[in-house]
Amino acid sequence: APGPPALEEPEQEPLLLPWDRFSSWLHCICVVGFDLELGQAVEKTSICYLSFPDSNSGCLGDTQFCFRFRQAAGSKSSLGCFLDHFDRDAPVCLKRDQGYYYGYVYFRQVRDKTLKRGYFQKSLVLISKLPYVTFFHSLLKLIAPEYFEKQEPFLEAACNDIDRWPTPCPGKILTLPIMGVVMKVTVFFFFPFFARCHDSLVSIVLPTVHEVDLFRCFHPVFFHIQMLWELVLLSEALVVMAPSPAESSDTVLALVSCISPLRYCSDFRPYFTIHDSEFKEYTTRTQAPPSVILGVTNPFFAKTLQHWPHIIRIGDMKQAGEMAKQMKVKKLKNLKTLDSKPGVYTAYKPFLNKDEDIIKQLQKGVQQKRPSAAQNAILRRYFLELTQSFIIPLERYVASLMPLQKSISPWKSPPQLRPFNQEEFMKTLEKAGPQLTSRLKGDWIGLYRQFLRSPNFDGWFRNRRKEMMQKLEALHLEALCEEDLQLRIQKHTEVETVDLVLKLKEKLVSTALILWAIKK
Repeated sequence: APGPPALEEPEQEPLLLPWDRFSSWLHCICVVGFDLELGQAVEKTSICYLSFPDSNSGCLGDTQFCFRFRQAAGSKSSLGCFLDHFDRDAPVCLKRDQGYYYGYVYFRQVRDKTLKRGYFQKSLVLISKLPYVTFFHSLLKLIAPEYFEKQEPFLEAACNDIDRWPTPCPGKILTLPIMGVVMKVTVFFFFPFFARCHDSLVSIVLPTVHEVDLFRCFHPVFFHIQMLWELVLLSEALVVMAPSPAESSDTVLALVSCISPLRYCSDFRPYFTIHDSEFKEYTTRTQAPPSVILGVTNPFFAKTLQHWPHIIRIGDMKQAGEMAKQMKVKKLKNLKTLDSKPGVYTAYKPFLNKDEDIIKQLQKGVQQKRPSAAQNAILRRYFLELTQSFIIPLERYVASLMPLQKSISPWKSPPQLRPFNQEEFMKTLEKAGPQLTSRLKGDWIGLYRQFLRSPNFDGWFRNRRKEMMQKLEALHLEALCEEDLQLRIQKHTEVETVDLVLKLKEKLVSTALILWAIKK
């Protein structure tokens, strides 16, 4: 039966084939069971190993976590062009990953004397390009328990429901019916929303589709949050050693999101196992560790990754109401096993002086039993303001690389952007640096120099340069449209006129192709 009407009338979507709408949300759904002879069983991919906790994790009951893996070379995503328009309008934290898939896991392990192994062990896994961790975990909470009871017919019905969903659209409130329940979400960054429930169906409102609880994730090491922000900003090689895949994946996702709205442009694996195809690449000692954040639970990694420069050891995550103990940064040589005490093991010296105010504010919140959501909001705003203070001088300088509008001539090629000059940028920091918006003192210059050599800067600048080139093309086309062609032709020879018309035709054809590609 059709679901209740949407809160906002959706735009008319183009005619789609069966399963196209499903493919705009999910690539596929995997069911991973444990076979006594084969081990985890599903196709010939690392998905089977990533879908089960390591045996040492001891995850009884239901566990949820996520992983991320590379898209095979030459393979095509089932999403096709449906999300191109969405990617163009979405904030960086919600854009799909071009070369990677996310796996969202609901794992169940319960005692069952009727089975030889003595336990029922199975995972339901959603594979998607979309980084909507909160949304997909909420979806799994609805369908996975029912699937374990009712098996394939229920899963098939759920897939049919998903294929009736509208495609993701930034800023719009989406009503998504799934097996008698309505999920209401807005795929946007800053604005949570609330909606009335329909009388006939249970309604779940999600204020965010992608954000994890930062305070809960950083609580075990929150005395070092500013240093961790620097390590992520600079794309440093970082390992999170945790007791379970849930804590591992949440912490890695929290680290990646702490530099938002800047996009983390290096690789990150919320849950990484010894069976991963990149295991040898990431654990070799013959070269420096790559710029990647790994989340691991297997004790084997304590020895294998001992040469990595920065290691975070997470114990069992405490409730937000408990006080975390003050911990000093530990030397790497003290990390011998996964049973080592929780803490940050590194020789890194932060560029910026420690911000004691945010630590005191969070500690006061714990003492006063401030709600976890409020603590999370405080920490998220702190990271946001810190990142914005850092990125604003870069944005200001890059904007100055744009040619003046008066230099754009309709009968000449669009002018080029000036190249990024590191020393020229550094000179601007004296009067227009982060000190204008941040109270933090320290070696900001050194932090910028290190950042300009990182993959995060490279990814950010490539994106900004692309946007500015598109802006120049648009301004050039606008100048062409406003030109008086008849007057222009009268002032030129026939050869010059033909040349101008050919250039105009070329410009219009290239613009039409771009618009056609966007529409498709």
